[in-house]
Amino acid sequence: MTERSTAQRRAAKGATMADVARLAGVALKTVSRVVNDEPNVRDEVRARVHAAIAEAGYRPNAAARALVTSRTRTLGVVTMSTTFRGPSAILAGVEAAARDAGYGIALTRTPTGSPEAIAAAMDALVDRGVDGIVILEPAQSTATIGHETPGTPVVVFEDRPGDSADWIRVGADDVGACREAVAHLLALGHGTVHHVAGPAGWRTSDARAEGWRTALEAAGRAVPAPVTGDWSAASGFEAGMALAARPDLTAVLCANDDMAIGLIHALEGRGLTVPGDVSVVGMDGSEVSAYLHTPLTTLAQDFEAIAREGVARLLDAVEGREPESRRVSVPVRLVVRASTDAPRIVAGEPA
Repeated sequence: MTERSTAQRRAAKGATMADVARLAGVALKTVSRVVNDEPNVRDEVRARVHAAIAEAGYRPNAAARALVTSRTRTLGVVTMSTTFRGPSAILAGVEAAARDAGYGIALTRTPTGSPEAIAAAMDALVDRGVDGIVILEPAQSTATIGHETPGTPVVVFEDRPGDSADWIRVGADDVGACREAVAHLLALGHGTVHHVAGPAGWRTSDARAEGWRTALEAAGRAVPAPVTGDWSAASGFEAGMALAARPDLTAVLCANDDMAIGLIHALEGRGLTVPGDVSVVGMDGSEVSAYLHTPLTTLAQDFEAIAREGVARLLDAVEGREPESRRVSVPVRLVVRASTDAPRIVAGEPA
């Protein structure tokens, strides 16, 4: 009986690494190096071992591999229960990027976004032996977590002031994006731009409001008092009802698309047209924004790119390589649609 047929027969009851070595005609150590994705293996040999693994039906034992490499090939993710598009989209991107790299995900949801809850979740993941930690926890994101996990790299998708300088930070350029949106509206001839902000306690809300405010200040324009929402369309509707009576209202930048949709509904209910009376810009680039009765101008984020940038740099740290950068800002794209136009009349001027 040949070596090949012996290995194939053993595969039926669970092939071993030794079976793969015999089938590929290499040393057992070489198979171990290929399985653990170690360097110093010729491409031709690596391909032969992978072919033998497939033919033998060999499946590496994760626990045994962890003993050899001190890695479980698992990333821990700390998140809250949320249906908000941004965090949900990034979570999907993290799962896909990890899977493509051969890593699994251990997910821990926190009941609140408090620093204490996040720290406890991080400790629980370290106890489970994860190789790295992804913090995808938007609530209370202006608060410092102030927690260390020595030997376990961490990536966050919001820049929390005061947290460890060793953490990898990846996120959208919210400040620059909102500056671009304001510049777009001012270039159309609007005298100023009102703002529907996200909820207090979110770093995302602060960054978007900062971009809006500093753009107006740099242009020497009045900075109206912002209205605060909670990311929902309902809060955008309430903001629209409050803003509709303002005499200088010709343009509004909303901190996300859902609030922009609610705001447009309120303005139209008060007899105003978009963009005839008021131009509106949203943010996030939600799929529905292109299919409204007046397609929404929006600041579109590439959530998949954000997730993949974060996972790539986290895996660099996990696998002993210094990440190319520990702070990455992913550009946001202004998508101009029908909801923005030149003002019918400039605020403060007679018709």
